[in-house]
Amino acid sequence: MCIGLDTDLTKIPPHLLKEEDPVFEFNKQIIDATHDLCVSYKPNMAFYETEGVKGWISLEKTINYINERYPDQFTIADAKRGDIGNTSKMYAKAFLEKMDFDSITVAPYMGEDSVSPFLEYKNKWVILLALTSNRGASDFQTNGMISVVRGGRVRKTYEYVLETSLDWGNSDNMMYVVGATKAEMFTEIRRIVPNHFLLVPGVGAQGGSLEEVVKYGMNKECGLLVNSSRGIIYAGNGEDFALKAREEALKLQIEMAEYLSTNIK
Repeated sequence: MCIGLDTDLTKIPPHLLKEEDPVFEFNKQIIDATHDLCVSYKPNMAFYETEGVKGWISLEKTINYINERYPDQFTIADAKRGDIGNTSKMYAKAFLEKMDFDSITVAPYMGEDSVSPFLEYKNKWVILLALTSNRGASDFQTNGMISVVRGGRVRKTYEYVLETSLDWGNSDNMMYVVGATKAEMFTEIRRIVPNHFLLVPGVGAQGGSLEEVVKYGMNKECGLLVNSSRGIIYAGNGEDFALKAREEALKLQIEMAEYLSTNIK
């Protein structure tokens, strides 16, 4: 389980607003309450960037807290970056070196040279957008395209992204974002990338089914990092919000444990 720290000042419990750094205090209490139930935390950059300098300070305090207090947690900068080589190099330095995240989400639209700077960091991961959970994913990702280079067969765009990017990294430094709301497509995805980890958002508030994700997406070593954000962190809005978050995380963790026990031999 991965817990998304999509921390919105308008949604956190009102009593935290009197704190010097409400966002960090919210994150800290969520992390302390759930760290033994998950393996990863994923701050979404938009929720911090919107607060300007204060947001970046909250983010830096959050990642430092995780790295110092819970160093075994896998951290994901949900930044969805991807630009020409020099710019990507700076993004990679910012998130993977300066802020010391374990991984970063990257958009592949601009091609290999926009992704390769992120792959230069040893023991860091690139999480490439392949098939996202939003409604608009059908605009490009699931539309057909013709690949002359690969035999002229009609492919969906996300399939072409998977096939092409296999030459950029490997299953030890690259994984893919595949939305839980597209669970029926996991079979084809696993045919193309049988050994890579998949980061799966969309379980919970977005309506994705964990049962369907497991049925179609799990490989022999699990191979799934399933994210839940709003369904956990906003489970409560009172002074016991962290306890409520833990309760929701525990429900999901128990469900995951059952699937693991019956599917991993």
